Amino acid sequence: MSVAKVSEIIASSSKSFDDAVTTGVKRATKTLKGIQSAWVADQEVIVRNDKIVEYRVRLKVTFVLK
Repeated sequence: MSVAKVSEIIASSSKSFDDAVTTGVKRATKTLKGIQSAWVADQEVIVRNDKIVEYRVRLKVTFVLK
């Protein structure tokens, strides 16, 4: 039997939503072991002077406890 935990993180990128997701998962792997999945719970953009300057994602990362 396995026990899993979900951790919520927010990641951002100046390039794209995809890059924000990649950045978030990459950072999560530094402290969370046994990551099984991640899903995007929310997305938003920051706009300044009529231009998108930042893409943000709220990720829910699932990992198995040992």
